[in-house]
Amino acid sequence: MSDASPLPVVRTVADLRETVSDWRRQGFTVGFVPTMGALHDGHLGLVREAGQRADRVVASVFVNPTQFAPHEDLGRYPRQEAKDAELLEGAGCHLLFAPSVEGMYPADASTTITVAGPSEGLEGAARPQMFGGVALVVCKLFNQVQPDLAVFGEKDWQQLMVVRRMVRDLDIPVEIVGLPTARDGYGLALSSRNAYLSEAELTIARRLNGVLAEAAADAARGRPVAGVEAAANSALLTAGFQSVDYVVVRRADDLTAFEGVVDGPARVLAAAWLGKTRLIDNMAV
Repeated sequence: MSDASPLPVVRTVADLRETVSDWRRQGFTVGFVPTMGALHDGHLGLVREAGQRADRVVASVFVNPTQFAPHEDLGRYPRQEAKDAELLEGAGCHLLFAPSVEGMYPADASTTITVAGPSEGLEGAARPQMFGGVALVVCKLFNQVQPDLAVFGEKDWQQLMVVRRMVRDLDIPVEIVGLPTARDGYGLALSSRNAYLSEAELTIARRLNGVLAEAAADAARGRPVAGVEAAANSALLTAGFQSVDYVVVRRADDLTAFEGVVDGPARVLAAAWLGKTRLIDNMAV
């Protein structure tokens, strides 16, 4: 263990399991929050939720290389472990797991995980490598931590659905808890990427949730989905977004498309660009 912060930090699976086993012997339940660091209030809300539901909370900080494409700059992803550890401790975390890339992925590692269905299209089309990387690292982390429950934010809705499907299909004994998206006072979803926005771009970004809310209300009123999507796309461009990767209304659990109108639980999901920053958000219908 290192003593860089008052929060205990472990870097190997053996040390992690030693601590968790000790908790288990004392009868404690264990909650888990996986992160890539650069933490904000949204992440800390996940930690607090885990603390409400379990006796002990483990958070991981690991910038996962398998979910970055070669053209995506893995090296630019912000790393601030000491600050993250301080924030985690303040949110009630009991242990930080911060493994090395070499520790997570041996040089000859050859196992992959593909979760079809909810991983297809949308973010899966924009970043084809991402959900395979997410599924693999989350599966490994679940095996390493062996928690009773894990908390994920609903901001990455498609990711949450991929994790739920993987856990169901592989009989992984972890309860998956989704926490509503943390937002600022203007309704903008909290994201590490928001720091890249200029003041002018931030003003535009804060219109995204309003467009999604209007689309969700239109869909709920029975407006044909194609019309809802076209109107929302136009509204985002009018609001000042440079381009829109997608804005769609999909079935909430498997993200398949509706024919005609919404006839079950649904979600509006969007990804749009401001300068060099790509923002995503979603909202229940």
